[in-house]
Amino acid sequence: MDKEVLYERVQNMIVSSTKKPKYTALSTVKIADIFGVKSEDVEKTLEELIKEGRLNKSTLPEPPNYEIYQLPQ
Repeated sequence: MDKEVLYERVQNMIVSSTKKPKYTALSTVKIADIFGVKSEDVEKTLEELIKEGRLNKSTLPEPPNYEIYQLPQ
């Protein structure tokens, strides 16, 4: 899984979001299908981006409590 390609895709999804503050909920299965890789590879790469500080991950406080991704401020 190419980390930079995934980062660009996620970054574009967040920037184009109409939500305030800007965030997106991701389906690793759908992303894996688009890139033709395993969903575990997408999850691993997303975790690397979080550890590097390029993405922030949190959970929505209200149901359905999706895990969401944001760009650092």
